[in-house]
Amino acid sequence: MTTEADSQTTLGADAVDVAIANGIDFDGTPIPTAKLELYNSVMALEAGRQRSGVSNTMRSRIVRIGAKHIPQDELNQMLINADFAPLKDKEIAFYYGGK
Repeated sequence: MTTEADSQTTLGADAVDVAIANGIDFDGTPIPTAKLELYNSVMALEAGRQRSGVSNTMRSRIVRIGAKHIPQDELNQMLINADFAPLKDKEIAFYYGGK
């Protein structure tokens, strides 16, 4: 039986990061060392990458995550309303092309 506290550990943006830091998957099984090492090495590369600006990063995250939850036309209008650039053709093809 899953308790409310257990289900809360799998929710929210930080849930995966917490699980990775603990080396334990949501089902309680250990994450294999090889997977953790690969993940950590790639994330270290990303941590050292020069950023192009906060607004660009915000927009990228909005598009990447929003496309999972929001229809294309609605997300595009939301971006425009917030004074971000509208969806690019390559973003539409990548995030919405298969739907």
